[in-house]
Amino acid sequence: MAKHYDVFNGDADGICALIQLRLAEPREAELVTGVKRDVSLVSRLPDAGLGQVTVLDISFDKNRKEVERVLNGASEIFYCDHHFPGDVPEHEKLTVLIKTDANVCTCIMVNGQLGGAYAAWAVVGAYGDNLDTSAQAVARPLDLDSKTLDLYKRLGTYANYNGYGAALEDLHFHTGELYQLMSCYPRPEDFVADAKTSFDRLESGYLDDMARADAIAPEWEHEAAAVYVLPEAAWSRRVSGVFGNALAKANPRRGHAVLTEKANGHYLVSVRAPLDDKRDADTICRQFETGGGRSAAAGVNDLPPSELDRFIGTLTETYGQPTA
Repeated sequence: MAKHYDVFNGDADGICALIQLRLAEPREAELVTGVKRDVSLVSRLPDAGLGQVTVLDISFDKNRKEVERVLNGASEIFYCDHHFPGDVPEHEKLTVLIKTDANVCTCIMVNGQLGGAYAAWAVVGAYGDNLDTSAQAVARPLDLDSKTLDLYKRLGTYANYNGYGAALEDLHFHTGELYQLMSCYPRPEDFVADAKTSFDRLESGYLDDMARADAIAPEWEHEAAAVYVLPEAAWSRRVSGVFGNALAKANPRRGHAVLTEKANGHYLVSVRAPLDDKRDADTICRQFETGGGRSAAAGVNDLPPSELDRFIGTLTETYGQPTA
């Protein structure tokens, strides 16, 4: 019998996009997910025995060849994402919903597809993706009080934080486990109330790791950009993305890069475009091997020290120039 598969990024956006879909369209499916940087997830699917395949919040460009392989065995593929896609083939079994607008994320697109049926989870996911203005726009018809909206923002931030790490062992929760914990609830506040121990675990981990990151001074600073370097440690790998988000909010006119030292002597890089000029983070990172992402937020998985000066120069030149 053919088996269905749900393939999704392990961050807040990917998780919240899938929660919405499965609340609206319940389906028994094999979960395929991993840490946030693990984006070549379609390669894990078998060649045969495939039913419907859903792919959420991972770059089509990084998975194109594997999608073409899987199309031969799948009954159909629904692919929804907001990263740079490259060339997307036309195929009768492939449905693609991709938008690269800097103010849109996957869970917002899914929310549109579902007519706002589970918009609360889209708000959580958008907050997790550092899209506060977009999250507030989706939340407006829900008429939420400030306490509930703040809870959604915290949950989105913590779920996003949980996805960062070099391996699943770095995380507080396996990303598939966190999805399963959250997906039973049509309302995010019910998850927080019923699974308070899990929520508290995420919150305490986030606050502890952020306190360590906040104590670190920038390695390099310019009016257009700043670079921070975190030590090789599990807490650094967990906090790198959300620390970059916090830096962007604190100084919205400046680009930021958070570099985390790796055991091999190289750097894991997270780039955040200025919130007032959300562009070209992906363009910067794609100039380096193992780089990719989207216009507002991107990264490089393995930056050699010999490339550091060129990286800083590219970052500064990009955000030191006015937009055309």
